[in-house]
Amino acid sequence: MVQHVIRAGSRVSIRSGAPWEPLVGYARAVRVGSFVAVSGTAAVGPDGTVTGGSDAYRQAQRCIEVIRDALEKAGAGLEHVVRTRIFVTDIDQWEDIARAHREAFGAVPPATSMVEVTRLIDPAMLVEIEADAIVVAE
Repeated sequence: MVQHVIRAGSRVSIRSGAPWEPLVGYARAVRVGSFVAVSGTAAVGPDGTVTGGSDAYRQAQRCIEVIRDALEKAGAGLEHVVRTRIFVTDIDQWEDIARAHREAFGAVPPATSMVEVTRLIDPAMLVEIEADAIVVAE
């Protein structure tokens, strides 16, 4: 996906090129000061289609890859994430989704929630993840 960085004063918005961004009117990530918010992120590939098929683990991995890319464009990384919210369409798949989350955040786990929802914007989506990060100068 094509990423665009938009600067407006101290606010930096990252657009990933996902087809829903212009329709809904949102950015993949927004950084203001040391805070970075990453929008709900699904397993969407570079061509805008859902990836991972019916594999919740693979979909969660792809969500985190997209989040990582957005964070990097905003000058942050997964190690700066302090909170994630995980939305799943089948809570029975929680262990596969949790494994992908644990592998990504391992040594620096964020606070998190995982909740089941009726459905996501595309029926092929099994998981969507939001992330909040704080970049602290060390």
